[in-house]
Amino acid sequence: MTNDQSIIVLLGAVVLDYSIGDPWSWLHPVQVMGWVINRFTQVLKIKECDRPLQQRGLGILLGLILIIGSGASGWAISYGSNLIHPLFGIVTQSVILASCFALKSLRQAAETVLQVLATGNVEQSRISLSQYVGRDTENLTESGILRAVMETVTENSTDGVMAPLFYAIFGAFTPFGSVPFALAYKAASTLDSMIGYREAPYTYLGWFSAKLEDYLTWLPCRLTVLTLALLSGKPRQVWQICCRDAVKDASPNSGWSEGAYAAVLGVQVGGINWYQGVAKPKPLIGDSIYPITPALIYQALQLTQSSFLVWLLIAIALLLVNT
Repeated sequence: MTNDQSIIVLLGAVVLDYSIGDPWSWLHPVQVMGWVINRFTQVLKIKECDRPLQQRGLGILLGLILIIGSGASGWAISYGSNLIHPLFGIVTQSVILASCFALKSLRQAAETVLQVLATGNVEQSRISLSQYVGRDTENLTESGILRAVMETVTENSTDGVMAPLFYAIFGAFTPFGSVPFALAYKAASTLDSMIGYREAPYTYLGWFSAKLEDYLTWLPCRLTVLTLALLSGKPRQVWQICCRDAVKDASPNSGWSEGAYAAVLGVQVGGINWYQGVAKPKPLIGDSIYPITPALIYQALQLTQSSFLVWLLIAIALLLVNT
């Protein structure tokens, strides 16, 4: 692909994601990836296997098949559509790439919960929240719901929005284009979300996927933190809180992502969460200068959108310079 085509694909994908997001009626690449993961585990009866080494091996095999296969499929579709017609290729790649971004989907998820909560219907907002988070929501108070939404927004802003953009930009500077790299990262992220758990039956099966996703997200996460620090004008505060609190989190990335937003917004996240009736404490991140409010959650979403646009503009400028 030429640099001009890469720019058009990136812009087209951003416009599509911003305007229509991910329509429920459309087949999404993540749905296909989820089907492959489920079929793989069912056919090989992985959940019934009690051999850790064998499970690790199968997990590595599954990870490589899905990630490489997703990237290769993205390249094949991009190449084939370009052969039909360059304009058709641009449209096709823009649609696929837009599905890798979750900017509008993340906002819609937060708004769905917040709009119900604004009516005073805490019970319905718990039900809405349960569609987007893994924690138990039945007994959450209003403040607990707001904390859950804030944590979802600040964590998923990195792996759902900024990291796919990072790999799309990286791909734009290669002959393969943005789509293969963004889809490959999306596959790694999907694997981590579906089987990257420490609990049975995925303790060993998901080990490779969890580790790989951590490594792939590490650089985009730090660049996101840097971007947020510069945009907010609080680089020292962001750095201090991330160094103090983010390192306490078991994840090498989510603590940094949540810490950056917490520092900018002056809120505190973390605490006791319940999963299937079992309490799991998460480290407290940030200083509780202000209570978490819907307005601050919307501000977090705006920060993500601003960071996204900054990266996009920088990428376009660099592509134009290299044209």
